[in-house]
Amino acid sequence: MHAFFEATNHYFEHAASILGLSENMKVLLATPERELRVEVAIEMDSGQIGNFIGYRVQHDNARGPFKGGLRYHPTVDEDEARSLASLMTWKTAVVDLPYGGGKGGVNCDVTKLSRAELERITRRFVQQIHDFIGPDKDIPAPDVGTDAQVMAWIMNEYGKYHGHQPAVVTGKPVELHGSLGRESATGHGVAIIAREFLQHTWNRPVEGTTVAVQGFGNVGSFTSRELYDMGAKIVAVSDAYGGVCNPEGLDIPSLQQHVAAHRKVVGFSGGDSCTNEHLLGMEVDVLIPAALGGVFDAELAEEVQARAIIEAANSPTWPEADEVFHRREIPVVPDIVANAGGVIVSYFEWVQNLQHFRWSIDQIRAEQDRRHVESFAAVFDLARRQGVSLRTAAFVLGIQRVGRAKVLAGI
Repeated sequence: MHAFFEATNHYFEHAASILGLSENMKVLLATPERELRVEVAIEMDSGQIGNFIGYRVQHDNARGPFKGGLRYHPTVDEDEARSLASLMTWKTAVVDLPYGGGKGGVNCDVTKLSRAELERITRRFVQQIHDFIGPDKDIPAPDVGTDAQVMAWIMNEYGKYHGHQPAVVTGKPVELHGSLGRESATGHGVAIIAREFLQHTWNRPVEGTTVAVQGFGNVGSFTSRELYDMGAKIVAVSDAYGGVCNPEGLDIPSLQQHVAAHRKVVGFSGGDSCTNEHLLGMEVDVLIPAALGGVFDAELAEEVQARAIIEAANSPTWPEADEVFHRREIPVVPDIVANAGGVIVSYFEWVQNLQHFRWSIDQIRAEQDRRHVESFAAVFDLARRQGVSLRTAAFVLGIQRVGRAKVLAGI
């Protein structure tokens, strides 16, 4: 069994050793500041009592309030929350946002819950953690299994205890103090990072680049559509039910319509059926894992035929697989660089809420793209100067910024 937090700390330790951090500083930076584990008990539609467990791990707030998503999924546990909270600390630092890192969620299966049950779980969870979140404490956001509606319920329930404060959570509906561009932010960011990677690494445009995308949820679908609009050839996509491929390129707008109607990519007439395993081993220029974490182990890493990997998902690569990719000279753009678009636009939403002023979509897109371009360039340049991987460079940059904030503030 792999442990996500252990894997994240493996990357942290490697970067910390390059920086020459003392053992005391490494422990200080790696240890979560607070961990919450709460019972979320509700009455189910059947009249039975449903008992769920909720988590919120607050990893570091040296640079600002804790920030990170809430995940509703059967895999949610302390280990996953610790890992993802830690990654948020380094991610917000890499893209230079005034945040720390947090993460959490509820261990439940949203596919087996009614809308009313989902709302009751959300409100009960907020009742358990409301004293520990807030616009200047910890700001949750959507993640796997949650969406703008869930964020609206959180804002409303939090307001019952603390008054109307939209900035307590991001990813809200636009009609309820949300931000334009938030829903597509992560996928848009992955596409921009892909463009920057291709230009910096191979000096080639997106147009004509072959891409395979594992996962066609919010992140994968928006990533596919943006790259398609840039001229990339999306030759395969997959979801939890299977995949579809076409060596001539899939018609992504038509595929999106198919998924909207059927809730899955399987059965799309514009390509042949394929498995997730086939997709991950295809010969493409860029492979984008955009589903859950823990996709690549050492064995699968040996089978990958893509020229590069861009991590749209959180923690898709185990350390032993990362070593295989490094040995095989397959560059990997890490999650804390590639999928930061969501937290970037969440920051814009938070700022808009605090200002009581709405930005235009053009302003949001311009500022988001600038941050992606600058953060990738900083990581790429550091990797070249130090002769390390993009992942190591990203961790070095993030740890430097968080560590500096810790030292300046004092204990």
